[in-house]
Amino acid sequence: MLRIAVPNKGVLSEPAAEMLAESGYRQRRSTKDLAVLDPENDTEFFYLRPRDIAVYVAAGTLDVGITGRDMLLETAPADGEGPAAVEVMPLGFGHSSFRFASPVESDIERVDQLAGKRIATAYPVLLQRFLDDAGISAGVVKLDGAVETACRLGVADAVCDVVETGTTLRAAGLHIIGDPVLTSEAVLVRRQGAEEIPAVAQLRRRLRGVLVARQYVMLDYDCPNDLLEKATAVTPGIEGPTVSPLQTPGWSAVRAMIARTETNRVMDELWELGARAILVTSIHASRI
Repeated sequence: MLRIAVPNKGVLSEPAAEMLAESGYRQRRSTKDLAVLDPENDTEFFYLRPRDIAVYVAAGTLDVGITGRDMLLETAPADGEGPAAVEVMPLGFGHSSFRFASPVESDIERVDQLAGKRIATAYPVLLQRFLDDAGISAGVVKLDGAVETACRLGVADAVCDVVETGTTLRAAGLHIIGDPVLTSEAVLVRRQGAEEIPAVAQLRRRLRGVLVARQYVMLDYDCPNDLLEKATAVTPGIEGPTVSPLQTPGWSAVRAMIARTETNRVMDELWELGARAILVTSIHASRI
């Protein structure tokens, strides 16, 4: 039986459950449920703190899990000692960045000015690794939450925290400095060196199918045959468009997948070329 760890709360919880449900797996009906058995897929789901998921997977207690890339790297063993979990594939949600911020009224405007300063964070491993690589000697103040208040309360000179929009930092009187230390998103993880069993391969195919269905749409249109070359150059599809002759002489029907974000631009371009009956439909599921 495949054993999968899923975030039990936080920004990753609901999107992870939705993606698994779209992939055909049973999910919990109540947030009080700590585990769910899916006998049809021979799978069991365990709802855990996102920060703990990589630890359970690394220990081999669970086969795979969904967590943030930042939390995966934060729980990685130092210097490769002990079992570790590794990223299998990104899942396209939960985007954030790990960044430095300092009080607006302070004189800290660059990352190199953090030398000798106190930096508050909920990710001490990630922060210390960056400081060591950058050759910056600074004090790391470990906090479990509300990092943005550390400067105001006098326990730190700057912070390093996960940022989605930056609104919380600005409200606390902080401004972002330097480039991101890390860009993060939800990822599927498994134990390092573990052999991929068929159930995990199937899970990956299903998740990838959901990603494709979310990122692409199906485009159908009618096109004069003398314009087919130009039209299909606009809609090359994944492995090539499907072209079928219409009953009307000199016309063909074309079907191709296109990026969802490009939908209106492609439709406008096809219309200007001379294509007609241009229709777009969503993709419910896929295997590419």
